[in-house]
Amino acid sequence: MPDKPHATASEDAPPTAPTPARRPLLIILILVAAMGPLALQILVPSMPGLVEVFAEPYHVVQLSLMLFLIGLAVAQLIYGPLSDRFGRRPVMLAGIAIYLLGTLVCMAAPTIEVLLAGRVLQAVGGCAGMVLSRAIVRDLYERDRAASMIAYITVAMVVAPMIGPIIGSTLDLWFGWQAVFGFVLAYGVLVMAACLFGLHETLKQRVVMSHAADLVGGFGYLLRSRAFLGYSLQVSFTSGTFFSFLGGAAYVVVDVLGGTAVDYGLWFLLISGGYMSGNFIAGRITPRVGSDHMITLGTLISMLGTIALLIVTLAGGLTIASLFLVCFSVSFGNGFAMPNGFAGAVSVDPNRAGAASGLCGFMQMTISAAMMRGVGVWLDQSALPMVAMMLGGAVLAFLVHQWGTRR
Repeated sequence: MPDKPHATASEDAPPTAPTPARRPLLIILILVAAMGPLALQILVPSMPGLVEVFAEPYHVVQLSLMLFLIGLAVAQLIYGPLSDRFGRRPVMLAGIAIYLLGTLVCMAAPTIEVLLAGRVLQAVGGCAGMVLSRAIVRDLYERDRAASMIAYITVAMVVAPMIGPIIGSTLDLWFGWQAVFGFVLAYGVLVMAACLFGLHETLKQRVVMSHAADLVGGFGYLLRSRAFLGYSLQVSFTSGTFFSFLGGAAYVVVDVLGGTAVDYGLWFLLISGGYMSGNFIAGRITPRVGSDHMITLGTLISMLGTIALLIVTLAGGLTIASLFLVCFSVSFGNGFAMPNGFAGAVSVDPNRAGAASGLCGFMQMTISAAMMRGVGVWLDQSALPMVAMMLGGAVLAFLVHQWGTRR
């Protein structure tokens, strides 16, 4: 077994009876987890208007989306180790403060450069809720129960991007683009108040750092763990399957199948419903069935769904209805596998739950972005590149989980 890095839980402290951590309300963890996804999507309807406001081409304004994603991915590597060292609550509050600062910068932005800087701050701050909500759940619950709680939290990460554009477009139409950030600011203040009064420290034993390098030294230990890699790569490829669909579905619906953007928007509700249904069922039955069995079942359902999609595509029977009905099963299986995969990753070493949550999230976002980009590059007058990428992600998710849990 690999040696652990210098950052280890304090072993010299006198033994004391563990004090049970006060459990925050689940709604608080749901609210903080939704911060990043909400801020990511709520600005999208305003982006065409920002082209005129700042007199910049669209590809420059679009950086407000890309830089936000980069900020989310990179910041996950920072929050995890910091929370293992200093505790969940102070790091969470610091993240929300950065989120509020970034939102204020965006509201007052006189130029596109200032707006982009504010978006990066928003992303770095909003990322805290995504990472630390999972770590807090693992502090409080054993693994299978943690998977159940994470399933409910990840529903927020689906609902927030769904309603964000609706809220953003309405505010932009009636009050202008700055009102969009006003709503995000009000939401952040609400979350900050909830955490100040309702979020207590949940980390029972902090990691002692001998020098600055130990802050991230736990990453090396986790990356040498077969179990951690199995869970994290499963989460990454499962998420990549979904992002591959996102990267190509609109093009396939409009340019290949002759549908409209409205068709895509209405049918996409089925995909969101499939994932949320899977999350909800996982939250109810995981404590009885077990996390590993749920992951196996979820990845198997998704893999069979992508195989069916490939057969329909090759047979020439792909329609808008068949595309979304088959992909409903894929998203349903993802709803089983994702929260249990996250719970498994943060349970490999409970003393490093924060670092594990951050590293797993970073892997998820980078692999998903790469797969989505690949679909965008390879798409032609056929749905086949999208379907092939989805199949590859689903098969890899199933295989790496079997490899990671093999004893």
